[in-house]
Amino acid sequence: MPGALSALGWARWTWRTLTSMRTALILLFLLAVGAVPGSMLPQRGVSVEQVNNYVTEHPDVAPWLDRLYLFDVYSSPWYAAIYLLLFVSLTGCVLPRALAHYRAMRAQPPRTPRNLGRMPYSATFTTAAGPEQVLTGARGRLTRHRIRTETDGPNGAKSVSAESGYLREAGNVLFHLALLGLLAALATGSFLSYRGNMLVVEGDGFANTVTSYDAYFPGTAVDQDDLQPFSFEVENFDVSYVQEGEVSGQAASYTADLSYRSSPEAPERDHKLEVNNPLSVDGAQVYLLGHGYAPEFEVRNSEGDVVFDQPVPFIARQERTFTSDGVVKVPDAGEQQLGFTSVFLPSAAKGPGGDLVSDFPAARDPVVTLTGYRGDLGLDSGASQSVYQLDTEDMNRLGESPELRPGESWKLPDGAGTVTFTGYSDYISMQVNSNPARLPVLIAASTAVLGLLATLFVRPRRVWVRARAREDGRTVVEVAGLGKSENAALTADFHSFATSLRDRLREGPATETGTKE
Repeated sequence: MPGALSALGWARWTWRTLTSMRTALILLFLLAVGAVPGSMLPQRGVSVEQVNNYVTEHPDVAPWLDRLYLFDVYSSPWYAAIYLLLFVSLTGCVLPRALAHYRAMRAQPPRTPRNLGRMPYSATFTTAAGPEQVLTGARGRLTRHRIRTETDGPNGAKSVSAESGYLREAGNVLFHLALLGLLAALATGSFLSYRGNMLVVEGDGFANTVTSYDAYFPGTAVDQDDLQPFSFEVENFDVSYVQEGEVSGQAASYTADLSYRSSPEAPERDHKLEVNNPLSVDGAQVYLLGHGYAPEFEVRNSEGDVVFDQPVPFIARQERTFTSDGVVKVPDAGEQQLGFTSVFLPSAAKGPGGDLVSDFPAARDPVVTLTGYRGDLGLDSGASQSVYQLDTEDMNRLGESPELRPGESWKLPDGAGTVTFTGYSDYISMQVNSNPARLPVLIAASTAVLGLLATLFVRPRRVWVRARAREDGRTVVEVAGLGKSENAALTADFHSFATSLRDRLREGPATETGTKE
C-alpha cells in the first residue's frame, strides 16, 4: 500500500506520540482520575476492616468493585500501567527539553533586529555621547543580563543585545525533572517499603514480625528479615466523644500511651500515640487509625473447667454507635467444640420498635448477646479461616443468650457449659509503614514547588540598544524591549531602563518616538 509506514516508522510515530507534552498531560489527568476511587472507597492497604465492612454492607456491588481492583487502587495493574506510561512519557519529553534549554543558556543572545521600532516597546533619543560610550552605559545598566555586542548595518551602527529570565524556563524544566524524580522515588518506595495492619488490645503488646500482623503488604524487594526489630506495649487508651449537638457521638480525640523498644537490647521509652503524632522507630512509622471494643469472655465446659478466658476484638457495624459484631471460638471445650456469634452494644437502649440498640459509642451500659453452636469448628481442615467468621456447617445451634451485662453468665443448653461476660477492653487499630524513599519523595516534591515558583514569578525579557552616529556629531540611540510573557510591568521596566540610560548619558529630556505600550 503506497505511503504505508514500515515497522520502524510505526515505532517512531508511537514514540513521538507517547513522549509529546499532550500525551503526558492526558496520562497525568488519567492518573488523577484513577486516584479518585482510592479516596472514595476503603483500601485494603489502609484498613482491611473497613473493606470487610463495606463488603458486608454492599454484597451485590462489592464483588464487582473487587474485580476491578477498586479496593486496591494503588497496587492495581491498570493504575501501574498509567503510572509507567506517564514515567516513560515524561522521560522522553523532559530530558530533550532540558538539553535544549542547557544549550540555549550557553548560546549568545539573539542578534539585534533590523527594525527595533516594531518591538512591543521602543524608544529613540539623541545624545552628545559617542556610540561606544552609549554601549558602555547600556552594559552597565544590564549587569544581570547576558550580553552580546556587535556592529550591524551599512552605516556602522553598533548595538547591544541582552537577555535575562532564563530562570523561568529553568524552573519549568526543574519542575518536570522533579516530577520525574517524584515518580521514580514513589516507584522505588513501592519496591523497598512495607506496611502492615494490626489490632492491639489495651494492655497487650506487639513485636514487629510478619506473624504479628493481621494484614501484611511487603514490597517486591522486602524480605521478612528486613523488618526493624522494635516492639511496644499499649499501656493505656483514651477516647473522648462529643456529648451534645448534631455531631453527638463523634470521636473528639484518640490517645494511646505506649512503651516501646527500638530493639530487644534498647532501653524502654514512652510515646503518646495520636492520630497526627505517629511513633517513629528506626525508619518505621506506627500510625493510629481507629479503635474498637474487645469484650472479655470466660467459658467453662460441662465439667466446670475454664477453657477460654480472654478478650475478643469485635468489628464495629455502625461507627456512629459502635454496635459491634464478633465471633468467639472455643476449640478446647471437650469432645465437641463451641462457637458463638455475638453482638456488643456499648450503650444499650430500647429502639423505636422495642429492639435492643446502642445509642452512643461510649460504653455507658455495655451489653452482649450470643448465639451458641456446638460441633466442629473446622479448624483442622487446613483451610484458612477468618477470626471474624464462624463456619457453622458442621455445628448444631444451641440457642440465643439473654442480654448479658458485665459479670452475668449464660448456662448453655444440654449441659454444654457456661459463658460469662466478664467485661471489655479497648483495642486500637494501627498501621506500620516503612518507606526508605520518604526523604527522596520530600526532596523531589520541594524541588517541584521551587521550580513552579520560578515559573510563576520570573519574567524573561530581551533588551536591545543600538547607537548610530549622525553627520552632525550627535548619536541616535534606539532602545527596544520584548517580554516573553504578557505582563504590563515589563513595559514600565523597559521605559525605566530607557530613561535611566538617557540620564546616565547626562542628557536633558529625551525626544522619544515610536514608543509602544
